[in-house]
Amino acid sequence: MRAVVQRVTSASVVVGGRTVGAIDGPGLLVLAGVTHGDGPAEVRKLATKLWGLRVLDGEKSCSDVGAPLLVVSQFTLYGDTRKGRRPTWQAAAPGPIAEPLVEALVTELRTLGAHVETGVFGADMKVHLVNDGPITLIIEV
Repeated sequence: MRAVVQRVTSASVVVGGRTVGAIDGPGLLVLAGVTHGDGPAEVRKLATKLWGLRVLDGEKSCSDVGAPLLVVSQFTLYGDTRKGRRPTWQAAAPGPIAEPLVEALVTELRTLGAHVETGVFGADMKVHLVNDGPITLIIEV
């Protein structure tokens, strides 16, 4: 699994003109991608990493201060642009494999104690955020 993580002061996801997920205050926006071969072990490792990642003010983590996370599925994280001008998506897991793993990531974060908001898997989403810092990290497990 791969995630692009941004420290935010606020973030939201809009689908069809309606806000489906939003966080206010300090937290993390997580764009999560799934590749072939990912499974429960990668989900647990990523959830644990996200919950304990010390990138909030004062080197605190979401677990330290109860900060929320907004998790948005993002198959394009596995786009390959090495050849030509059109990305290929062959490394991205197909929806029937990826969707349950993104849902499992959300469930695992909630099990750890996180307040998690989400987008809608496979939807045309508009993601709004105020990047704080700015801090943006790429996490691969």
